[in-house]
Amino acid sequence: MATVRETNLPGIGVKHDFTTDDGRDVGVLVHRDGRRDIVVYDSADPDRCSAQISFSAGDTRTLTELLGASRVTEAIGVVTQEIEGLGIEWLPISSTSPAVGVTIGQGAYRTKTGASIVAVIRGATAHPAPDPDFLIAHGDTVVAAGTSDGLSALTDLIAGN
Repeated sequence: MATVRETNLPGIGVKHDFTTDDGRDVGVLVHRDGRRDIVVYDSADPDRCSAQISFSAGDTRTLTELLGASRVTEAIGVVTQEIEGLGIEWLPISSTSPAVGVTIGQGAYRTKTGASIVAVIRGATAHPAPDPDFLIAHGDTVVAAGTSDGLSALTDLIAGN
């Protein structure tokens, strides 16, 4: 069995990385809300993902069953990472997002949705607790915290839905 490297990501969840028997580096990001992202790192650049698949909590249970693992182990992991009523979402900013070129303050995202932008990831740099004058750009990833409804509304707002 491979050695699993665990990294706590405050406010987000836990990332688990390991190297497969054939030498590929793989990671699983366990979000607080039960979602999972499975990433395969680029063999030439281990800081870059060559593939990523996101799974809902339900998809995760299905995949767990297909792989023959116990749901009990999965459920314990989810319970230890939940804070009742709070969710965290990573929202990639596309070139067509109405948020591009708008500051956090101008967007009034918290006022409109109830969800708070707690960080922005730009390239390899994290900008925790960005000020209202922080300008959102194409390629950014907005990290937001809030209720499920608030995060859903923020996702729709940033996507232009």
